Amino acid sequence: MKKTSLIIVFLFSLFTAKAQNQSETIKNQFEKKNDVKINVYFTALGLFEGTYERNLNKKSSLGITGMYVFSQKYDEDANFQISPFYRRYFGKKYASGFFIEGFGTLGSTDGKQLMDVNGNITLNEGPDVIDLSLGLSFGCKWVTKSGIVFEVLVGMGGNLFNADKTDHDVINRRAISVGYRF
Repeated sequence: MKKTSLIIVFLFSLFTAKAQNQSETIKNQFEKKNDVKINVYFTALGLFEGTYERNLNKKSSLGITGMYVFSQKYDEDANFQISPFYRRYFGKKYASGFFIEGFGTLGSTDGKQLMDVNGNITLNEGPDVIDLSLGLSFGCKWVTKSGIVFEVLVGMGGNLFNADKTDHDVINRRAISVGYRF
């Protein structure tokens, strides 16, 4: 009788341990670490902006965004931007929901300046200006169970070194992005 009871308890404990491992595996499938996104808002304006984001844990991530102008429809005279960022999430799900982001941008803009002297507007067109800027953004990210990512973002930063050589002394970040989490 003791052997039978011991065998039943042993088998029950094996099934229980196996069930715990399967539920942990299912849980971890939704906590994937990498997001790749494309800004569809900028694509309509003649720019390409792609983002890679590495989720560090449930509440934070690091990433980098690259933007390149391929059409002259875009009116802010930007040439390219590279922006690393750190995000802090406030949602209940893994690396999603409302977030605040700190970013730095290395970017190139046209060196155009419009000067108003005694009511006269003159145009001073200098060489392209490369500058570094720092800023803050906020937004929201939604992730489906299949891994599709939707994101909305707005933010602003200021140029640090060459703001006097161009009219573009403020960096605007805005995005409506679609991507995939893997």
